[in-house]
Amino acid sequence: MTIKRIFDLLDHYKENWPDRQIVLSGKDNGTWVNYSIDDFIEKANNLSYGMLAMGLQKNDKIASITFNRPEWNFIDMGVQQMGGIHVPIYPSISDSDYKYILQHAEVKFIFVAGEELYRRIKQIVTDIPSIIAIYTFKNLHGFEYLGELMEFGSQHKDPEKLQAIKDSITEDDVPTIIYTSGTTGHPKGVVLQHKNIISNFLAASNIPPYVPGTRAFSFLPICHIYERMLNYLYMYCGYSIYYADNIVNVPENLKEVKPEIMGTVPRLLEKIYDKIIATGSKLSGIKRGVFFWALSVGFSYKLNKENGWYYGLKLKIARKLVFSKWKQALGGNLDIIASGGAALQPRLARIFWAAGFRVLEGYGLTETSPVLAINTLEPNCNKFGTVGPVLRGVQVKIADDGEILAKGPNLMKEYYKEPQLTKEAIDEEGWFHTGDMGCLDKDNLLKITGRKKEIFKTSFGKYIAPQMIENKLKESSFIDNIIVVGENQKFAAALIVPDFNHLKCWCEIKGIPYTTNNEVLALPRIKARFLKEIKKYNEELGDTEKVMSFELMDTDWTIETGELTATLKLRRSFINKKYAEVICKLFS
Repeated sequence: MTIKRIFDLLDHYKENWPDRQIVLSGKDNGTWVNYSIDDFIEKANNLSYGMLAMGLQKNDKIASITFNRPEWNFIDMGVQQMGGIHVPIYPSISDSDYKYILQHAEVKFIFVAGEELYRRIKQIVTDIPSIIAIYTFKNLHGFEYLGELMEFGSQHKDPEKLQAIKDSITEDDVPTIIYTSGTTGHPKGVVLQHKNIISNFLAASNIPPYVPGTRAFSFLPICHIYERMLNYLYMYCGYSIYYADNIVNVPENLKEVKPEIMGTVPRLLEKIYDKIIATGSKLSGIKRGVFFWALSVGFSYKLNKENGWYYGLKLKIARKLVFSKWKQALGGNLDIIASGGAALQPRLARIFWAAGFRVLEGYGLTETSPVLAINTLEPNCNKFGTVGPVLRGVQVKIADDGEILAKGPNLMKEYYKEPQLTKEAIDEEGWFHTGDMGCLDKDNLLKITGRKKEIFKTSFGKYIAPQMIENKLKESSFIDNIIVVGENQKFAAALIVPDFNHLKCWCEIKGIPYTTNNEVLALPRIKARFLKEIKKYNEELGDTEKVMSFELMDTDWTIETGELTATLKLRRSFINKKYAEVICKLFS
């Protein structure tokens, strides 16, 4: 069947795989709970009936605040079918952002996962007159809850009315408004049409070479367009989707589910790699030697068997002795890892490919639904350090100043209630200005070089792209996060968040007592070790790009403490303000 509206995926799945017993699966009290396509359709329909019976109408805004779980899909499809607009919200944002989004979108219904999230927004919603009701996913101390609304819907079924509404919805209608977390100011509401998102997952659907019934694992926030698009792609391809019950439990969930495919962000791959290195560092004797020999083999990996037969033999041994354990730790079957949201270190990509994981890095934005380019498994369509060829049906060009411009059926309709911002983002010829800098290489693969607004000029008039330097330095096992600063200064400097787990392991090996982060980072020997790392990576940078001064931070940067956005990007203006005194000392 032709998919013109996102909710057509339900009929598509039913038509092609009517007996599939696991379409969605999530954990409840430690047990995996599975939902068939019939379960999915029934729950989505009952929610549609319930909301219609409660008086909701086409284009009303319904918000969800939840971590990944099957119920998100019931709400998503239930809202879309009755012509509503789904406004998914990150569970981890600030109270002020909650209030802004709920007011700005004029939300009428809110679905929240649990009591903690309910209590967070309970006081906020009293000041928002548009809100009619809040539902929790379970019956918690008498709160209105999802099952209650479904039951109400089942008692007020009106199939003819629902079908008439569905028939009236076109590909140009709006199924969702997604508020981008942003690094400054208020979140922006990205208005996406059915055709925007559908064009994106259809264009990407030929990339994974799997049969229906393949197990897909989902742990990235499904309220983000990247994981959401993958979610729809999995449904289109007939996969079974398993949702992590908590990001902390991802390793355990992977062993239980044994998936073949999942999406991720570089941050998770970095954490997995660091944990593996920490484990290997504790080995001794021959085992330690074999472990680090395998790593050296992995770091030399080239795509398309370009290393030759002798390297292939070494890789086969390395996989048998070392990398096979990595595979088992991630479930044993994991093959394709779709990486997005931030730049992936080529060094990291090489080692995971060597270990038997085909990491496909892509690039896009919420405004482009999201994928603009992605590495694939096709010949000459995958290269480390790039985000691959432009997606089918999408147009990309590089402006004179190096900015990436995009056009295509995946481009958003507008920013909600922000005509001026929309006009600034999409020019008169219909090109969307991404704000990212990049270039197309000789093979027409896209390479990202930095953010346009993040590029700064030193007092000598030299331009510096901080993201490129940060990605290079983050290749160090000692560095967890970093921000490069130096606008209008004589040189570039950095605030560095150490990888404290790796640092503890290193101190243990070197016989250095680890007391507190603050005390250890003050030790001259530790400062000297980080200086050695900085010098090592400075050798790969241009003279004006070298980090000439740095300060070690004694706590992690997190979403909660404000340094990171909900998608784990640096909030540069916030960091510059919060650590203004520290940054000033870097240049004194």
